[in-house]
Amino acid sequence: MEKISFKKRVVIPVLAIVILFTGASFKSDFFEIAKQIEIFTTLFKELNMNYVDETNPAQLMDNAIKGMLGNLDPYTQYYNEQDVEASKIRNSGEYSGIGALVRRHDNKMIIVEPYKDYPADKAGLKAGDEVIQVGDVVIADFKDETSELLKGATNSEVKITYKRQGKTQTTSLKRSDIEIDAVPFYKMMNEDTGYIVLAKFNRKAFAQTKEAVITLKEDGAKKLVLDLRSNPGGLLNEAIKIVNLFVDKGQVIVSTQSHIKKYNKEYKSRMQPLDTEIPLVVLVNDRSASASEIVSGALQDLDRAVVVGNRSFGKGLVQRPKKLTYGTQLKVTISRYYTPSGRCIQALDYWNRDEFGNATRTAEKDYKAFKTKKGREVYDGGGIEPDVKMASSETSPLVKSLIANYVIFDYATKYYYDNPNKSMDSFVFTDADYASFKTFVAKKGIAYETVTEKRLKALLESAKLEKLENAVNKDYNDMLASLSKSKISALDDYKKVIKKELADEIVKRYAYREGLYKYHLQNDETVSKAGELLSDESKYLAILE
Repeated sequence: MEKISFKKRVVIPVLAIVILFTGASFKSDFFEIAKQIEIFTTLFKELNMNYVDETNPAQLMDNAIKGMLGNLDPYTQYYNEQDVEASKIRNSGEYSGIGALVRRHDNKMIIVEPYKDYPADKAGLKAGDEVIQVGDVVIADFKDETSELLKGATNSEVKITYKRQGKTQTTSLKRSDIEIDAVPFYKMMNEDTGYIVLAKFNRKAFAQTKEAVITLKEDGAKKLVLDLRSNPGGLLNEAIKIVNLFVDKGQVIVSTQSHIKKYNKEYKSRMQPLDTEIPLVVLVNDRSASASEIVSGALQDLDRAVVVGNRSFGKGLVQRPKKLTYGTQLKVTISRYYTPSGRCIQALDYWNRDEFGNATRTAEKDYKAFKTKKGREVYDGGGIEPDVKMASSETSPLVKSLIANYVIFDYATKYYYDNPNKSMDSFVFTDADYASFKTFVAKKGIAYETVTEKRLKALLESAKLEKLENAVNKDYNDMLASLSKSKISALDDYKKVIKKELADEIVKRYAYREGLYKYHLQNDETVSKAGELLSDESKYLAILE
């Protein structure tokens, strides 16, 4: 009989213990999951069979799923069949429809932006038009994703009824193939500096960015500006390949970490670069997120580019789609990503919420320092902090509210119809225009609710429970009125930023998105700062050193 060594006698029991505990842990998790599923299944069955009124099982399940995911981060989402198709379109950059960006707001379907020379534009639809009916479907009665109504087979006809400035109109148009460019614009800023707008990270992002770089270099570009402002992100592999255009093969671009080992990965540049020497400035703002932050963060950490603008959004979470039954999907957060220096730039903590249920933000005092390739200090926890900060364009919760609640959008609509023949050749949004905007806001109101207002309302609720509301009502209303006035006054504090947002929205109404980018080349302070920095080689190099 073969002798078993002491080493083997020790290893075998240890392995057995590991397997025993691993198996026990798995069985424990499996039992708990199976138990909860069985409880839910029996509850769902009994509810639908016995409830006093007729139930809608699909709606109940949809609400249950949303409730379950609602306590996690906002990127972990359930996709029904329509959502899955919409995701494919976003990633591919191609679909068949009318060629317009639409939004559902206040149960209304609004044309946000018609794309130049596509069916919606040719039919005369304008930003601000409210679509009230598509074919036989009345939008007010339609509860599903309304934008799907506008998509369909190429050359299929669709009748649209819409409201503009209080008047109802009807138009018919034929759907066509729509292509959404990742790089909608690139042009020489001056005789030796190229400017590239990278708006999305769909499957066209790398190819179109590469084409833009090559074309601009052929046109004489010896320096580049890559504009990632307001780019919400997209495909990770496209971001990695775009960084690879400017850095050597074999560099770590990003890594991902999770408590699930198979999601722990390191992503390196795998191709020969296009140009590792050309001076590069990357522009970001507080709406640059995800893949935009991977690109800007990697180029910053590798000391390959100077980042200019405002602190980016701070999305350091990675999602992956998981197929479910009946063509549905779960888009689930699987890991956090880390830039080459080792920092995670996730700004919001969705697992520790404040008294109002909002995700808490990492405090600046808690940021940790990391080192770039050349030893410069960079920080985690709050997005990508630019090397050159544009304080004059820094937004605030108030400004974000004016954008999110369509206050700036609605004023731009009013301005367009009040000034139908306005030329954009030398357009300036004047102080008189801004005074008009302030009057508009005062009448419309600001939906933004401050933390102080939230706490006041919570205090009033407590007073009601204690039968003290009569004693505090007058003070409460006086304080609310005072806060409302202070928000209108705050419009002056952020005048420069708001004027820029208004000007951008107005220019799009007259000159489309292409006209907006041309306007930026001449009038945008951040673009001008990038050009100024690239023209001063010593200053540019001093930042990177």
